[in-house]
Order: sequence, then structure tokens, then C-alpha cells
Amino acid sequence: MNGHEQPGTDEISSHEAALDPGTDLAGHLADIATVLLAPGAVTAAERIVSLASQTMDSCDDAGLCDASTQRSHLVPSALMAALERLQTDVGQGPCADALGGLALVYVPDLLDDQRWPLFSPAAARLGMRSALAYRLQVEGETLGALQLYAHLPGAFNARERAQGLIFATYAALALTLARDRQAEESRIENLQTALTSREIIGQAQGILMERERITADQAFQLLRLSSQHLNRKLRDVAQYIVDTGTIGPEATRK
Repeated sequence: MNGHEQPGTDEISSHEAALDPGTDLAGHLADIATVLLAPGAVTAAERIVSLASQTMDSCDDAGLCDASTQRSHLVPSALMAALERLQTDVGQGPCADALGGLALVYVPDLLDDQRWPLFSPAAARLGMRSALAYRLQVEGETLGALQLYAHLPGAFNARERAQGLIFATYAALALTLARDRQAEESRIENLQTALTSREIIGQAQGILMERERITADQAFQLLRLSSQHLNRKLRDVAQYIVDTGTIGPEATRK
């Protein structure tokens, strides 16, 4: 087994391996749990990356890569930004492999690595010798990757890789919560828009019923025909009627 084969899953399967007395990981995890409940899930992701870098002694820089764009969710350091650009330009690296399906990518020494002939030498020239990345996956969907780097070779021992797995798990949860919150906010916004439109259309119907002495169905039909004739949304025509009391060419103006 050479230095850059994937470690066995037994090395990272136990969270207890990360909880030794020499770390304040338990306190950091409590902090993360609190942050995850806050409205800003991006803030939670930032906190997770920051805590991973602080807690793992070997880690000198860290980032969170988006699966959809393969770019960082966060504002990275200048060095991390350079590493991300490098991976994007050459199409290879730890983040690319994690997003490609590997649950864990570990390279003890980039100068002794042969899987990324374009990325590894360039990353070493930027000052990074060790690399670690985790796929962030929820219910079979890859959301992103947590990537960590160290200036020294041989960094990220088994204990730190176990710690990294914990942070990766929380990072995946943060991204899931962010997506769910955005979907819920969009649903609420669409519902509010629909309710507002319905109210405006109802007001316009009332105006037409009173002015034209017609029924509610006839008023709605008139609104619909006016919308088609003016090539405007029904809500916009209704708003114009509410504002002016008439249907006319002016309804086409924005």
C-alpha cells in the first residue's frame, strides 16, 4: 500500500476516535448545533469550516466546494482561492475527486502523488503538501465537498481524519438546511404573491361589476379578454383597473 491509497473505513468510522481529551471538539460541536438553528445556514457553513481549521491541528486552510458550480460557498483565503482556481483549470484535485463520488480523499504528500499530475505539483508550489477532502452527501445526493490542506507532509492522522468526518457530516447538514430554507422561503413568497394577485383581481371584478352592471363571472371574463388583447398579465390589468377605474391602452405601460 503506497502513501496515497485511500485509508480503510475503520479509520474514520468511529466518531469516538476524534473525542480525545486533548481537543475541545465537544464544545465546538455544541456551537455548530446552535448555529445550525440560526436563520443563516451559510453562516453555519462558514462556522463549520472555521472550526474544522481551528480544531484539526494539522489544518492550515479549508474550504467548502459547491457541487453545482465546483466553486466555494464561502469567501476563501487567497491561497484557497488559488487552489480552487487551479482545480477548476486543470480539472483534477481532491475536491474534484470528492465531487466525483469518493467519500474521502486523502493525500499525505502531494509531491509523492501521481493521481493528479497537473494539480499536485502546482499545489505544492503554492505551499501545500497534504490534502484531505470529504464528499458531502445527503440521501444519495452530492451537495459539495469539504477540503482541507496542510503545509507539512504527512498531516491529518487517523484521529484528525475522524474529526474531519464529523465536520463534513455537519457541513452536509448545513447545506441541506440552507436548501430547505430557500425552498420554503420561495414557497411562502409565491403564496403571498398569489394571494395578493387574487385580492387585486377581486377588487377589479368588483369595480367592473358596479360600473358595467355585470356578474362576477362576466367581470372576470372581461378581465381575461382585456389581458389577452393588451398582452398583459391578468394581475397587471386588474391593478390598472383598481388604480384608474378603466381598462385602456394605458394598461400596457409599466
